[in-house]
Order: sequence, then C-alpha cells, then structure tokens
Amino acid sequence: MQPKYKRVLLKLSGESLAGAAKHGIDFDTVLKICEPVKKCVDAGVQVGIVVGGGNFWRGRASGEMDRTRADHMGMLATTINALGVCDALEQFGLDVRVMTAISMQEVAEPYIRNKAMAHLNKGRVVIFGCGTGNPFFSTDTAAALRAVEIEADIIMKATMVDGVYDSDPKLNPGAKKYDTITFREVLNKNLAVMDSTASALCKDNDLPILVFSIDDPENIYRAVCGENVGTVVTNEAE
Repeated sequence: MQPKYKRVLLKLSGESLAGAAKHGIDFDTVLKICEPVKKCVDAGVQVGIVVGGGNFWRGRASGEMDRTRADHMGMLATTINALGVCDALEQFGLDVRVMTAISMQEVAEPYIRNKAMAHLNKGRVVIFGCGTGNPFFSTDTAAALRAVEIEADIIMKATMVDGVYDSDPKLNPGAKKYDTITFREVLNKNLAVMDSTASALCKDNDLPILVFSIDDPENIYRAVCGENVGTVVTNEAE
C-alpha cells in the first residue's frame, strides 16, 4: 500500500494508552500503537502526535478545584503520556522529539513551530505535549491547532469507536455510522467528533478529520494509506 498523505497529525487519547487497566499507561498497549506509526514513517510519511491525558487526570471533572489549576494538572498528565509514547517509538528505532507548550526543558523541548517543522522535514516524529498550554482548551483543540500550524494534510483521531454516528452507538443499537460528513453537519447536529472549538478551527482552515478505532492499531497505517477505516469529516461531502 502507498501512503495517501505526506504529513499527518495523529491524535491519541490518554485512554487508548491505558489498555485493559483503563488507567495509567500499559506499555505493551503503547508498543502495539507505535508499531504501525513506525510503518508510516518507513513509508515516508511525516508524523506529528498530540496525546491526551485522560488516563491520569481530567480537568473538567475536578469538581470544586480551580479550573485553571486543574487544567494545568491535565497538561502535565499529557507530558507523562508523551514521554511514554516517545520511549516506545524509540524502541522501534525512530528519531523522536517531545515538544511541550509549557516549558520543562529538562525533559522536553519547548514548542517552537519552526523547530517542529524542521524536525518533521528530517523524518523525526514530533510529539506535542501540554495541549495548547492554556486552560479551558482541550487536547482536541490542541490537535487542531498543531495540525494547522505544521500544515498537516489531515488529523487522524484514534478513538474507542469506529467512526462518527448520528447517536451514541453504545446507547442506540440502531445508530447510523457516517462514511463522510461535513463540518457544518457535525456542528449543527452537535455530534461527538471533537469539541466545537476544534471542529470550527478545522472547518475554517479546510483541514479534514478522520475518526477511526484504535482497537486495531493497524488502522493507523491503513488510514494513512487511504483505506476506509472510519469517518472522514470535510467541508464538502465527498
């Protein structure tokens, strides 16, 4: 199979790294996710990765805690995940850089857009931690922002479901899955693709999103090669 895209932004949820434990990092699971990333890089695809932190902490579920502080804790959680993914990718022989939106130079590079572009052009995988560096913005929004900044061809959002449905398939066995859908429909119907800020940013910058299941990590490579493994969200119906 030949890659369809030259540069992609892969969004990994924290939950996808936790495996059966549903909390923390299961390194065997991380290795399974990183193996197809290695195949993508070997095929000449430039890969940026944004990681969530929900396997450790969710700021919006912190109850009475100050939201700004809770979100900063979530940003630190994403850095733990970024370092774990970095280690797994390096075990496959890849050259990797972790860049964080909050400065922590002892463990990662500060995020600078031009440096990130230089790393990608040299064939390095770049993992973006700490979200946008700002409270009240999700890691989905961070994925959209970084994808636009690095001029990615597509955001590949690896989730626990196999695409976008018209209702929650866990609650409605008759839920309809879309092969393609427009950003306008996603926003008007309030569908669970990304949060509205992230969806609007992608819509305004004509950046497609592919939503697919990470249950089979090989879907990452299949998606890069253009196979129909989920739902594509675009400005115009295909």
